[in-house]
Order: sequence, then structure tokens, then C-alpha cells
Amino acid sequence: MPVQYVVYNGIKFPPAYNSEHSLSFAHKEFLVRDDDVFNITYPKSDAPLLSLAGTVWMTEILSLIHSHGHPGWNQTILNSDRVPWFSTRLGLESALSYPSPRLLTCHLPRHIFPKSFSSSKAKVIYTVRNPRDVVVSYYYFCKMCNSYEDPTSFELFLRDFLNGELPHGSWFEHVRGWMEMKGSENFFFITYEELKKDLKGSVRRLCQFLGQDLDEDAVSSVVQNASFTSMRENPMCNSILLPSDIMDQTKGQFLRKGICGDWKNHFTVAQSETFDRIYYDKMQGLNTGFPWDTKSRLQPCFLTSK
Repeated sequence: MPVQYVVYNGIKFPPAYNSEHSLSFAHKEFLVRDDDVFNITYPKSDAPLLSLAGTVWMTEILSLIHSHGHPGWNQTILNSDRVPWFSTRLGLESALSYPSPRLLTCHLPRHIFPKSFSSSKAKVIYTVRNPRDVVVSYYYFCKMCNSYEDPTSFELFLRDFLNGELPHGSWFEHVRGWMEMKGSENFFFITYEELKKDLKGSVRRLCQFLGQDLDEDAVSSVVQNASFTSMRENPMCNSILLPSDIMDQTKGQFLRKGICGDWKNHFTVAQSETFDRIYYDKMQGLNTGFPWDTKSRLQPCFLTSK
């Protein structure tokens, strides 16, 4: 049976947890507090595990920093309760009732983010990932999650991704919109590739941005408890508690694997060339270099200093 997506401002959203009211309220009426911290990604952009629901890795890191490295909160409270998805029905209720300081998360593009944000001192952490890996991860996630249409083929899914026709809209517009904030003191952007390459260094940078003075033992605890192994063993972040009518894990593992460049095992040469052509056309003029910005499709993932 086809999925009837919720549509807001021309963008499709999964119906199981979104509504036009929750999206409109988040956009137009949600009151941002000065000490709010927003964890924002395009779907599947920050996962260290290819089938991990987007933002989950950063959710774990931010929760651990918030707890000064103590893992108790992460191990006893669902990640969606620790860091509510404030634009969804249930997440909005949680966010409105949470005491400050709040950790909040979403996939919203910049143009439908809460209007009150612009007059606040709230902070945004934006995680970006190689879009070729994003589309592969997103493809497998949609096959598991019943709130999304089951892709008929990777070829058609890739076409919809490049045309900006998937739920949550265009990756290109999402990234371009948020990267307009680059250089603002309340905006922190990081790539998945950087997290993968140097998690401890990334945690230190995040602590500095958030004004959190964690000692070396606390930083090490954040890194340890945000590792693939710890997260895979933690039911509070690996979605094994989700009912099968939402997440059918017989179709695949939610925490599948975490490697850089897995797209090379899925793209044909023709698909890769088409992707490169569209990517460089749509990202033209964006004054930001990403680790994956290379014309050679066989080039391994690498990290450039920023």
C-alpha cells in the first residue's frame, strides 16, 4: 500500500510521526530559547553505521557531553526522549515541556526552521556526510522503515535523490541552506568523515563550542560510549525496541556497518559519472570544501583541514 506522505512547504515527510500541524508549529510558533542546542542533519548524514537513523551518532555524543561523560542517561533513556525530534508530534510535546537547557534534533531545511531562531543565541550543530554514502544508507533505511515507500530499485532511488524528490527534500538545498550560516559564532559544522577519522578531537572541539569543560577522563568516556560497539549494544539508541509496524528489522540490521566510501559497492560507473556532474553543478559557488570533493570517483575518503 503506497505511503501517504505529509507535505509541508512542498516537502514530503513520513506520516507516522509528522503532521502538518507539528511542522507548521515548529516553523512558525516554536519559541527557541537562548540555551537550546540543535542537532541537525539531512537524513542518514551522521551515522557511523550505514543503516542508523540519521543524527543518532551525534545525539549520543551530545548526550554524553551533556552528562559530562557519564553514560547512565544514554543507557537508560531512549535517545528520542533525551533529544526530542521537536518538529514531530510526540517530539514537539516533549520539547515544549523540557526544562532548559534543551538538546533538540531535526532534519528541517533552513527555510522552514523555527522563525524565532534568528533572534536567539541558540546553537546549531550541523553534520554533513558524503552524499554518495548518504543515498546508499537512505536506500537501505527506507527498505526497513514502514513510514517510507519501499524503494523498487537503487537506480530509481538514486534518481529521486538527485532530483530532490525523496522525503525531507533535496540534499543539495539542505546543505546549501545551512552552510549559509558558516562563520556564525552559534553555528558548528562537522563532517561524518571527520568524526570517523578523529572522534576524540571532534569531541574536544564540540565541548569548546558548547562551553563544556570536560577533563580528559570525561572526554575519553564520551568517545568510548559513542563507539560503534557501545551503541550497537545499547537498546536506547539502536531501535530494537521499535515495533515492527514502524521498523521491520527482518529486512536488515538497523546498525548495519560503518565504513567510508561504501557507495563504491553500489554505484555503477555511469551512475557515478552522473552523480558527479549533478553534484558539481548544484554545489557550484558554495565557498566550502568537503573531504569528498574530488573528481576521481576511485579516490578514497580523506579529510581536509578546515
